[in-house]
Amino acid sequence: MTEHVVRGSDIYTDEFAADPYPTFARLRADQPVCPVSSPRFDQYLITTFDDARAALTDPRLSKDLYGPGQHYLRLFGPNSEGLNKNMLNSDPPEHTRLRRIISQAFAPRRIEALRPRVAQIVDGLLDKIVPQGRAELMHEFAIPLPMMVICELLGIPEADHARVLDWTQVIRTSGSSRRPPEEERAAVQEAQLKLHDYLVDLMQAKRAHPADDIIGALIDSCDRDGALSEAELVTTTFLLLFAGHQTTADFLGNATLALLTHPEQFELLRTTPQLLPSAIEELLRFDGPLPVASPRIATEDVEYQGVCIPRGSVVGVVINSANHDPAHFADPDQLDLRRVRGPHLGFGYGVHYCLGVSLARMEAQIGLSALLRRLPGLRLGVPLAEVRRLPAASPFRGLLELPVTFAASAAS
Repeated sequence: MTEHVVRGSDIYTDEFAADPYPTFARLRADQPVCPVSSPRFDQYLITTFDDARAALTDPRLSKDLYGPGQHYLRLFGPNSEGLNKNMLNSDPPEHTRLRRIISQAFAPRRIEALRPRVAQIVDGLLDKIVPQGRAELMHEFAIPLPMMVICELLGIPEADHARVLDWTQVIRTSGSSRRPPEEERAAVQEAQLKLHDYLVDLMQAKRAHPADDIIGALIDSCDRDGALSEAELVTTTFLLLFAGHQTTADFLGNATLALLTHPEQFELLRTTPQLLPSAIEELLRFDGPLPVASPRIATEDVEYQGVCIPRGSVVGVVINSANHDPAHFADPDQLDLRRVRGPHLGFGYGVHYCLGVSLARMEAQIGLSALLRRLPGLRLGVPLAEVRRLPAASPFRGLLELPVTFAASAAS
């Protein structure tokens, strides 16, 4: 297959941010393994379902960005290690060790016990929205819901939630402001450093006043068992904090927008609420919050679709393209809440399959169910073209704002 390097500026446009799926379709058809050159970093994109699933379990594609090659330096800069040298960016046996420690905190039984508290948080947020008749759902609902849940689960004091949220949002929305790039990078680095220092101080406070929460359990693994180093204690907490709210917030926004722009599917779900569990899987397949899996590094020359990916190359597995592959999904660009549940890759695949899947599904079910029930007549508050999104080149697919209107009511 002829290899043609695609410029990132030709892909990551405003049109792509609004709807990346026509671009993904062209890549799958014309260049399913596509080298892309961009200012951030060059990478090979893998876009078909079969190749994506294979790549996600390919031991030649390493997640260890902090090994001998020190790939994190060229990808994310020198300040990233203090927060990002964690389970996500590691291979077995390190990944296996870290995942085993963390998985106990996300056991389905423990997560299910949170259901009443999640419902309480959802109702509390909606109690403020319901009387208004309009809302900006990202900042009034979709973002605070998973942030409040993960902060409580971790044991981050309520008084600190607002500033922790501010720091994480600076990182999430990088590239969306009109500031010069150097100012944007400086803001992100400052937020990373402040969040790192906060977590270091929080560990000291938690040691002085132990509590029955995830951070307390991680500290115990560090201090008593020696299973975690001090640095791993901080980076693991950051991973759980960021991953525990970022993708869920973006999913809630994407899912709500998808329903609002597909009124027949919206009405189907409103009148058939028992479809909600399977609908969430379809909404995740249709427009997931993590379009490209976190970077992998080729540890040797690797061939996919006749294209040689040279040793040391960055590989991006395009989850959202794989989930629209017509070889695996009939009419993949159609939102079909009655679709027979298929093997989508929205939660990943293999050893890096999402650890927080039970929590994400529960928050999505409770959150979307409450929106359908408590906001009658829900509709977009601006034309679709005016909905503000994360930048096209962002590693996340999500909305900056989601203005809506509905029938105001004093009742719950």
